[in-house]
Amino acid sequence: MDILNALVAFLNFVFIPGVAYGSQLALGALGLTLVYGILRFSNFAHGDTMAFGTMVVILVTWWFQSIGITAGPLPTALLALPIGIAATAALLLGTDRFVYRFYRKQKAASIILVIVSTGVMFMMNGLTRIIIGPEEQVFADGERFVLTAQAFKDWSGLAEGLAIKTTTAVTVVTAAICVAALFWFLQKTRTGKSMRAFSDNEDLALLSGINPDRVVQVAWIITAALAVIAGTLYGLDKSFRPFVYFQLLLPITAAAVVGGLGSPIGAIAGGFVIAFSEVMVTYAWKKVVTYLVPADMAPDALLQLLSTDYKFAVSFAILIIVLLFMPTGLFKGK
Repeated sequence: MDILNALVAFLNFVFIPGVAYGSQLALGALGLTLVYGILRFSNFAHGDTMAFGTMVVILVTWWFQSIGITAGPLPTALLALPIGIAATAALLLGTDRFVYRFYRKQKAASIILVIVSTGVMFMMNGLTRIIIGPEEQVFADGERFVLTAQAFKDWSGLAEGLAIKTTTAVTVVTAAICVAALFWFLQKTRTGKSMRAFSDNEDLALLSGINPDRVVQVAWIITAALAVIAGTLYGLDKSFRPFVYFQLLLPITAAAVVGGLGSPIGAIAGGFVIAFSEVMVTYAWKKVVTYLVPADMAPDALLQLLSTDYKFAVSFAILIIVLLFMPTGLFKGK
């Protein structure tokens, strides 16, 4: 029985949060790696793109709630996603038209575009905070749990309860749908094949008659969709604060690099590697161990390697290790 209790505690506090967080990081890393693959630079504004899109979703969600539109047991924010994606896509296409395009035409080095994206990052961050403010915003509604801890205890007879939040279930299902749709698009559609050809060999793709401007525009639109969905899912699962999304850039970048920059499969794998590393290092293992050892050997300490305040340090450490020993990542990116 104690082994089952330990397993439930592990699922409740490590596995399920890790899967949800990994799904959010994977979607964020997919957007980052897509920009790198097509435009050849690391977009430092990606975290604040997520914040801007999530802000639009929150404002539309509040409007829907005020006029009585809801999604029943699901979060109303899901209904607001298309508007958030459209607004963010317009912002990214405008930014590309008036900022990045100039440097592309000049054949500027990648580091120049990285520095430019840093400037765009601060502008987006300021814009988001001006509109919605720097404070925490909670916008999740609908049913809170798919499975409550008490219902699981009554069903299983165990002392430890298993709870699955609605936002966690929505995160995993939505992420799976998005990943499947993206891979179908890249593998099966003419535009997707053009993007893959452009990413593999830009000069050869241009000689084949592929329109580079169209490829870039589609890349920004898909990036906007991935950023808004990832940001909204993160905000629903945890909470929304603009500065947190600025900080999220580190684990998202680490996920993209760990998987292999430019590799969509690598971005997904990297997202889960970073997420589970953070969760497992910052979780206090006392409860799980107490179930597994005799009562007289039960630990007094929390058995926590690092405080949750240092979870981003885990991402940074993994990023450095990968860059030192496997710079192309797990899936041999660029």
